[in-house]
Amino acid sequence: MTKILACIDASTYAASVVELAGWAARGLDAEIELLHVVQRKDAVAARHDHSGAIGLGAKTELLDELTRIDAAAGRLAIEEGRIILEAGAARLQSAGFTVHQLHRHGGIVETIVEREADASLVVIGKRGASGEFAMEHIGSKVERVVRASDKPVLIAPREFKQAPRSVVVAYDDSMAATRAVAMIAESPLFSGMPVHLVSAEARKPDGRDILDRAAEPLRRAGLEVDTFVDDGKPEQVIPDYLMGHAEGILVMGAYGHSPLRTLIVGSTTTTMIRTVHVPILLVR
Repeated sequence: MTKILACIDASTYAASVVELAGWAARGLDAEIELLHVVQRKDAVAARHDHSGAIGLGAKTELLDELTRIDAAAGRLAIEEGRIILEAGAARLQSAGFTVHQLHRHGGIVETIVEREADASLVVIGKRGASGEFAMEHIGSKVERVVRASDKPVLIAPREFKQAPRSVVVAYDDSMAATRAVAMIAESPLFSGMPVHLVSAEARKPDGRDILDRAAEPLRRAGLEVDTFVDDGKPEQVIPDYLMGHAEGILVMGAYGHSPLRTLIVGSTTTTMIRTVHVPILLVR
């Protein structure tokens, strides 16, 4: 049985993750595993302890108190996770989905990589609970998850307004983009949905040839395909195109360059995640 791995936390993105996981599970006839991870924290480091500046006895007393506080915080985090999982599972089960709940301690990225082994798709929010107010930034774990994952990663926006009704593909003729097109052609998730192949920073004749070639497997699969070429930067062309296709899902290849090069020159993938407000499916 196909499985969707959906990762939720205490952020406002959790509801969108749940809804997108349901949409994907319906299209793929899949079960859903809801995952919540409680991250381990060092009590002293997390509270910026400066007790070394005071006497030994006082320091020992402070460390004991920090340990008690951390234990209480840990119990609270576990209970919070249980409530979040049960609420998400109830929402999905009421819609007829088979749901499995998994509550883990550890690293988020490492746990996702472990649990995705038998999943066909990973669903995460654009930001976590700690990034609620960072409106123009992505969560600190998103890029790490996408780079580490072997599976397509579906990134949920803050609000899930409607199920995607069309597919917009940011196509650059890369290996990842070609794999994304092949996945769309083969997956029942996109059956019957019109596909828009969009290319940026390309001379029209060359870009059109690239898109015509990319459109072939999609048309053979019986999908309706439109192509669009623009000489502008991808960071501008793709969001502008999506303004007229707000009912769509953006599909694109992810992080074609190394993390070091991304640090120096930036990343189109990160910019798309940051600025686009529709679901984004990233394929590596």
